[in-house]
Amino acid sequence: MERFVAFDVETPNHLNHRMSAIGITVIEDGAVTEEFYSLVDPETDFDTFNTILTGIDEDKVRGAPTFPELWPRLEPLLSSGVLAAHNASFDLGVLKRCLQHYEIGWLPRVSYLCTVQMGRALLPGMSHKLDALCACYGIPLDHHHAGSDSRACAEILLRYLRGGAQIKPFLRCYTFR
Repeated sequence: MERFVAFDVETPNHLNHRMSAIGITVIEDGAVTEEFYSLVDPETDFDTFNTILTGIDEDKVRGAPTFPELWPRLEPLLSSGVLAAHNASFDLGVLKRCLQHYEIGWLPRVSYLCTVQMGRALLPGMSHKLDALCACYGIPLDHHHAGSDSRACAEILLRYLRGGAQIKPFLRCYTFR
């Protein structure tokens, strides 16, 4: 079985160009093998909406690493397998804008899966919101906590794979350059 790297980011404001938190959950041989979570100092302002949604504000990220400080820890994880995210275009877009803003080079393209798109194809007619799927599958969720959301995405992906879902029809390529 392939190695999958489920990840989720939270953002400080409506611009969605910086992270205030990131969660990563690695799946290998059909099981979760590693988890990582960190707050991120986005070096920008927080919107009230985002703070209410995520519970993260300037006080919580004070002393947290900035994205460039965290990148040496993130890069080996994110480069180690097929990326997966629930609503992947959002999380990948935030990652891309962070890399661009800080002028950090990375892979020109990455393979990824979106568990929302997979779910819509595999289970039509049901809600594919993260909290709804977690309730359906009995997956614990502290919604809008990047660590919990990445773990939930990984667990949903595992459910799809154990149910016989094939990866190839859902595999996409995201361009970072």
